[in-house]
Formats: sequence, C-alpha cells, structure tokens
Amino acid sequence: MPFAAVLSSDAPPSADQMAQAVGRLASLSLQREMELTPKPGLVDQANAGAHHDMDLATFRASLAAISPWFPVFFQQGVGGHHLAATHFLRQLRLSGLACERAMFAATGGVNTHKGSVFSLGLLCAAAGRLFARGDEPGVVGLCSEVALLCADLVQRELTEPATAHSAGERLYWQYGFTGARGEAQSGFATARAHGLAPYLRARANDMDEESALLEALLHLMAHNPDTNLVARGGLPALSLVQVEAMRLLAAPTPTSSLRKAQLVAFDQLLIAHHLSPGGSADLLAVSWFLANLGELGQPCGGMCCDE
Repeated sequence: MPFAAVLSSDAPPSADQMAQAVGRLASLSLQREMELTPKPGLVDQANAGAHHDMDLATFRASLAAISPWFPVFFQQGVGGHHLAATHFLRQLRLSGLACERAMFAATGGVNTHKGSVFSLGLLCAAAGRLFARGDEPGVVGLCSEVALLCADLVQRELTEPATAHSAGERLYWQYGFTGARGEAQSGFATARAHGLAPYLRARANDMDEESALLEALLHLMAHNPDTNLVARGGLPALSLVQVEAMRLLAAPTPTSSLRKAQLVAFDQLLIAHHLSPGGSADLLAVSWFLANLGELGQPCGGMCCDE
C-alpha cells in the first residue's frame, strides 16, 4: 500500500493502517540498501562483497522473512505505549528474537539482518508508541523515543557483565566501542549526522537517489566506528576503511560514473582484505527510513538533522 494511501481520506489513519505503512517503509529501507550498487565490501547486485556465506538471494529471502514483523513491532508499541521504557523494551526484545529466528530459518543460519532487526524494530515500535499518544512520528521525536527506550542500555548490557560472551561485549571490553546499542541509545546520532544529513544535502543539490545514497554510505564509512570491521580485522581494518572513505570525500564530488568507478575499486580493496562495513550498511537503511518519514504524512520540517 502506498504511504500516501494512509492519508487518502479525511478520517484519521487507524493503528493498523499506520502499522502497515511504517512496516512497509522499514522493509523498503532494507530493499534500497540491499539493491544499492556498488557497495564496498558489501553484498549488492554486482557481487557478494567480502562474504562467502551470503549473496543477494540470501538477503532477499531474509527480507521476506523479517518484513512481516515490522508492523508487529509498531502494534506492540501501540499496545505498550503506557509502559515504562525498561519494561517495554524487555517485551519488545521477545518479538525481536522471534524475528531473528525467522531470519535464521530463511537463511540457513546466516546472519543477514540482525542489526537491522534491532534498529528498525526499535524505530517501528517507537513510532507505535508515539502514534498511540497522539504525537507525530517525526525524526526528532522518533529518535528521542528510541533514545528513551534505550537509556542506560550500554551500562546494563555492556559494562555490567562479569564476562564478555557476545561479539558486542568483547569489542566493548577490548576497544570501548558501544556498537548498535550505543547508536540506539544516542537516538541514532551517527546515522543522523553522517547518513541522513549527507543524503538530504545531496538530494537538495539535485543528486539522484542512488548517487545520494552512495554518498551517504561513504560518509558513514568515514565516520562510523563500525564494529563489523573491528571484529574482522581489528583497529587497522577500521582505519583502512575510514581513511579511504575520507580520501574519496575530500576531493570535489565527481561525476556519477567516476564515483561508481571509485567505489568499484574500493570494493575490490575490501574484498581483498575480507572486510565488510555491515554496521554502516545498517545505518544507511536507518538513514533512508528517517529521510522518508514524510511519506507517512509527517514531514521533517527542517528538523531531520537536529541533535
């Protein structure tokens, strides 16, 4: 259903209508990221990047499996809008884990979208909570609600455990990186500053969507402390990606064809080093989701990039 259909009548949209619209926006954000090509080190329409256990077909199967859950997350936000953040997040996590199980069943155990289930699941649930309260799910309000839901999440889950079991915990203890938890706790500060803002600037300068998304991805790769890279190659891997992305961004923006040629070369570099900036890919999907909230009838109002 087109987003505009939500507002096609004089009657206010129902919770079910909004759930379907927000869920479709979340799914489309993952589709846009998935199909964007060329993406350095990442699965796209040209190749599998630095991955040996997944390809575009794997991602498509995964997306089909997790997409029905996004409206569920919204409806859970509606039903739990009155709950305290910690209690609500505990309930939401159960649905998130069920969504992850659907993903793993569809991919044969391959982790394709775990980070996106976490980030977009939070955004959909936060949108449901705001809708139930009668508040507009604009970018600032939505990200603030996610930050409220995830307040102290890093403290509770990364700094308190006596031993580090997950990759996120190990990287926090080893390097101090807070990963997806820290990004959500900040209200997606990195996505907003280095994904959403460059994307909106590029679009305002008449750049087509594909080119604007590629620019946003480069900005994210230049600034995001991507734990996927650190897990694969330590701090040197993160430095390699950030330095190369910054080098490309430092020069005047080239033509679309030249930028794609640069990204193809960047792709080959990361494939050779077995590096995949999956965290930046997740944040690109978040950025596109936030940039297109206006399709739900809630324009950014110039506040999309406010901190």
